[in-house]
Amino acid sequence: MNHKRIFNKALKLAHQEIYRKVAIHEAGHAAAIYLGNKRKRLPPVFFQIFITPVNADFQSSPFLTKPGTKYIANIDGGRLIHTLPSSIEEATNGFSSAQNIAYRRAFEADMINMLVGSLAEAKYIAERDGELINPRLIYLNAVYYFGATSELEAVNEYLDCFIANSELRKQKITELFLAAFSFVNERSNWRAITALADYIVNEDKSVVGCNEIIDVLETVNHGVIH
Repeated sequence: MNHKRIFNKALKLAHQEIYRKVAIHEAGHAAAIYLGNKRKRLPPVFFQIFITPVNADFQSSPFLTKPGTKYIANIDGGRLIHTLPSSIEEATNGFSSAQNIAYRRAFEADMINMLVGSLAEAKYIAERDGELINPRLIYLNAVYYFGATSELEAVNEYLDCFIANSELRKQKITELFLAAFSFVNERSNWRAITALADYIVNEDKSVVGCNEIIDVLETVNHGVIH
């Protein structure tokens, strides 16, 4: 038996699995940014997916497309709120009622979109392992396991501006988590996320542009891909 060949095959499969998980993660963000914002009638925003080589060992690299080649992936752009204010009251001072509501909706949308990536990855892993995903299985603290540390830090920065009371912040982040979970668990959204992840994996490009992403998501959204 050729143990070296078996080892290389197992290593390649492990690399492909890492690649697939991170593609799902980034596709989740992208689908939420485009489809989620569009359904909420929020303004379109530019975003793209960057896939960048990094010098790191296998254990620390979250993205690996080919044996021996390590990459990290992230969404560039995609936020409706470009600069966080010191408080939501300061930001909306002088706004009309409609403007105030729209700004708060955009604020919440950004936070939901940040949470969707890790929940998409969690859903993928649960389905791969033959488990049913539910809010109790993937509780908010558990998303740290799915590469969401920086995303949750960003959400907390938003919440610091949004709500002063700590108990109300806890309630709000639970509400946002459930909204993100609902987005991922909706069948049409999950179909769009997995289709975009397939595109990312198959194209194997360093940058997946905004128009490419939208084309894939729109194709699925219009029912061409089932």
